Amino acid sequence: MTDSLSPFPESFLLGDSEEALDLLEVPSGGVVSGDAHPPSSKSITHRYGVLALLAAVRGDAGPWSLERPLLAEDTQLTLGALRACGLEIELEKGGGDRSVVHVRRPEGLFGASSGAETETETEVLCGNAGTLCRILTAVLTAVPGRFRLDGSPRLRERPLGALLAALEPLGAQIRCLDRQGYLPLLIEGGSLRGGVTEVDASESSQYVTALLLAGLGARESSRIRVKALTSAPYLEITKQVITGCGGRVEQQGEDLVVWPGLSVPRQLVVETDFSAVAYPAAAAALTAGRLRIHGTDPDSPQGDRRFLEVLQRMGALVTWGDGWVEVQGGDLRAVREDFSDIPDQVPTLAALAPFAAGVTHIENVAHLRIKESDRLAAMTTELRRLGATVEELEDGLVIPGVWSSDGGSTVDSSKPSGDIGAPTPVAVDTWDDHRIAMSLALTGLRRPGTQIREPAVVAKSYPRFWRDLESWLRPENGG
Repeated sequence: MTDSLSPFPESFLLGDSEEALDLLEVPSGGVVSGDAHPPSSKSITHRYGVLALLAAVRGDAGPWSLERPLLAEDTQLTLGALRACGLEIELEKGGGDRSVVHVRRPEGLFGASSGAETETETEVLCGNAGTLCRILTAVLTAVPGRFRLDGSPRLRERPLGALLAALEPLGAQIRCLDRQGYLPLLIEGGSLRGGVTEVDASESSQYVTALLLAGLGARESSRIRVKALTSAPYLEITKQVITGCGGRVEQQGEDLVVWPGLSVPRQLVVETDFSAVAYPAAAAALTAGRLRIHGTDPDSPQGDRRFLEVLQRMGALVTWGDGWVEVQGGDLRAVREDFSDIPDQVPTLAALAPFAAGVTHIENVAHLRIKESDRLAAMTTELRRLGATVEELEDGLVIPGVWSSDGGSTVDSSKPSGDIGAPTPVAVDTWDDHRIAMSLALTGLRRPGTQIREPAVVAKSYPRFWRDLESWLRPENGG
């Protein structure tokens, strides 16, 4: 237990700590300013690793150098999956963002004798990494061998039925070992033929990403009709990464068509993660600070870049420069936002909403209920625990600004204008979800006494989060 922001030990940041903090209290009353260097993209790190695997299956021995990869819990699982499939992985550690992962195919791997006819099952574990699980569900059908794909208890609760239904017409042979449509799976590698299919992507765009990546390793082209797409920007990332690695994917009417084959460059550089950029940006906006966030590209295909536009509408000043973006905060105002395309930022906006004048409406995000946690329920429960007012809808949240200068404006609130109440220490749960932990930390910057249970969960995507947050904080008087 701790009553201040103590940096996690370096061993924890690398994922091999034997002990982590149980409770962490967020310092309130400070201002977030200075410079921030968020980690690299989790989404792109996943995709580059899998593309190297597919290139190896198609006969390329590499080696490939994955520069500036995200080194976090989820991406370590990706590297573990590549090792399980037989690739050689070497990590060259560097300071800051200068680490490199080297990937190569050993001689003879995926040779003529490889195939699904083997009786040996290779276990591939996804932990709590939903993106990795969905991608591997499809991609392993193009990799010689037989695979048992499994994950954490929570991952076993997250549906795969729509993806499995879309893979079957393409020749994929996958058997559910427990419940139909859920992990664990037994996958016959090398079974993916290609052809024509349809996918319901209302739960996740990752289903389409998985089909496109797997199609690069199929025996013939795959035509995919996409229904009810959510989180569309993530699909744009996939298409751009595929094109950059010599793959071919085209939009033909209502269908996406992907052809087998790719040519992965020997050097792959991972850009900064805009999902992670959102936290320092939101912290500066909330505390009336001024923070310059480095490594950012205004033309990035990452959809979470749009969160900076939301902060502008809330009253923050956002300025782009050469390789950086600067956020200057002040009084915030409420917004009404459809976040169906950037659902990962719903908890971030929800964390700011009690401090924004008016009533914030977050809409069209029912698919958040099948993420690492039910994120709508999680933010509702924990913000209420801290004393905020939240209305939970089936597909969104309504949050009055009860801690803003006008106390929520048009809403009927029992709290005086801007009154957070007595700074009673309150411990909030993270729901074993990294984004819930980081978002509630934002609220804690202004709500005194906010304590985060199981703060180590941030290792999933942003291992240095608490250390970075400490480095951004300045006393309110600037001393």
